[in-house]
Amino acid sequence: MATITRREMLQVTAAAAALGVAGGGGGTLGRAAAQQRLTQDELLRFDALGQVTLLHFTDIHAQLLPLHFREPSVNVGVGEAMGLPPHLVGKRLLDAFRIAPGSAEAHALVSTDFAALARSYGRIGGLDRMATAVKAIRAERPGKVLLLDGGDTWQGSYTALQTQGEDMVRAMHALGVEAMTAHWEFTYGQDRVKALKDSLKFPFLCGNVKDATWGDPVFDGETVIERGGVSIGLIGQAFPYTPIANPRWMMPDWSFGIEEEKLQGRVDALRARNVDLIVLLSHNGFDVDRKLAGRVKGIDVILTGHTHDAIPAPVIVGSTLLVAPGSHGKFLARLDLDVKGRKVVGHRFKLIPLFADAIAPDPEMAALIRDIRAPHEALLKKELGRTESLLYRRGNVNGSFDDLICQALLAERDAEIALSPGFRWGATLLPGEPITVEDVYNQTAITYPKVYRTPMTGAYLKEVLEDVADNLFNPDPYYQQGGDMVRVGGLAYTIDVAKPAGSRISDMRFVKSGQPIDAAKSYVVAGWASVNEGTEGPPVWELVSRHVERERMVRVAENRAVKLVGADAQGIEG
Repeated sequence: MATITRREMLQVTAAAAALGVAGGGGGTLGRAAAQQRLTQDELLRFDALGQVTLLHFTDIHAQLLPLHFREPSVNVGVGEAMGLPPHLVGKRLLDAFRIAPGSAEAHALVSTDFAALARSYGRIGGLDRMATAVKAIRAERPGKVLLLDGGDTWQGSYTALQTQGEDMVRAMHALGVEAMTAHWEFTYGQDRVKALKDSLKFPFLCGNVKDATWGDPVFDGETVIERGGVSIGLIGQAFPYTPIANPRWMMPDWSFGIEEEKLQGRVDALRARNVDLIVLLSHNGFDVDRKLAGRVKGIDVILTGHTHDAIPAPVIVGSTLLVAPGSHGKFLARLDLDVKGRKVVGHRFKLIPLFADAIAPDPEMAALIRDIRAPHEALLKKELGRTESLLYRRGNVNGSFDDLICQALLAERDAEIALSPGFRWGATLLPGEPITVEDVYNQTAITYPKVYRTPMTGAYLKEVLEDVADNLFNPDPYYQQGGDMVRVGGLAYTIDVAKPAGSRISDMRFVKSGQPIDAAKSYVVAGWASVNEGTEGPPVWELVSRHVERERMVRVAENRAVKLVGADAQGIEG
């Protein structure tokens, strides 16, 4: 199997420096100085190349407005991915790609000094800013630009939940998306997905979804699009483990999978038609796609998603370019390609951070966003309390907003232990900011939100943690089926990522008393996002909102309850 070598890593680093991703100067800037330094022209400046420009975003999670989103300080690689992008964080990532600490690029890509730099550089993303960037690039490269959506677009906000994804379909039409694939979209259920798919003005490419009984394809798997005189064979791959990571009962008639042999067949068939360029629009996750790139021959570009990784240069596996554009609308990835003789003979790349203070909002998209939000604006802006702490989600073993959710579950459900899923989506709040109804929904807006309260034995709790740990830290990417570790409240444990499945979790005990968890004893556990049909309990946003209103000022101490050992230090900041 082909994998990126250390030599290739150095080539990637050199390419990143040549493309100008390095920022100048370090240290925290004042807001005015940061805004003066960042300009729309500078952010979009690019030395165009070749006949084709691929624009790619993924994992927006229904975020219409600019936001803060802290990248992980813990992103541990295992197996052959150890020490390679995206499993570099903090200074190690900045050093690898020659990015100056304290620069705009550094703030967008790492968690270091996040709160201070966020106050300097302001919010990032917003579909009105992305629309401005897309229109500018299309004007610069008429007839050569292809805009692609990597999925996880219709879910993750209050308005998306209320409209069952329709608000995001409207936004994607306004943006001019030309094809998409999917994952969280399926959690609206089969009927809703079909209805929204039928309303799309562009292809919904999920070639690895088939009828569970007969094996017939449910959606189109590929299409051919011409740009700049180049024929592009575009293949779409939905998240292959959707019925495992999300409720199977929401999509009972559909089967998912990586389906490597079928994917190779699609590539071969397109090559036989003399297609010039093969692009895989994937929601597999980065490490899965890195492995796949070494096994499926003939793919020129993989536009990858699901794991929310933002990598400032393509990773090259053999002759395949892997592009990872981050999440939540923070970035727009631009990849220019020079294609000759049905081969990529040159490429140029930029991961464009969409700093909201530097990029002018597109008036048409801004008006659409206002229209979408207007019926809900008063509720969304309702202040529940404030936070003294930086509240974030992303990280392998914990996030402070998840800790807040666990606190709410413990208090509101009178439980001994709380469990919260290791979702990667959810905006960040800075110390001193209000916590609004919208902020709570940005962390919890799912179609299966009920908070259960149930007894679990210590043995079963360990089994739950072991299963999630194997989803995350199995050295074979094809067995990594979930998000980050399930978050825990009231419970401490040690996780050794170097150990085999079933033996990674040890020293389980209560946080306050230090009392060990007894395998044979039963404990009262509260949790949410159960994949089981018929789960009973109040919706999680109701409990979290009530808890924040009661507390008024939220304080979340640094989480020391989970001890991570056996991990590659390059994936841990500090």
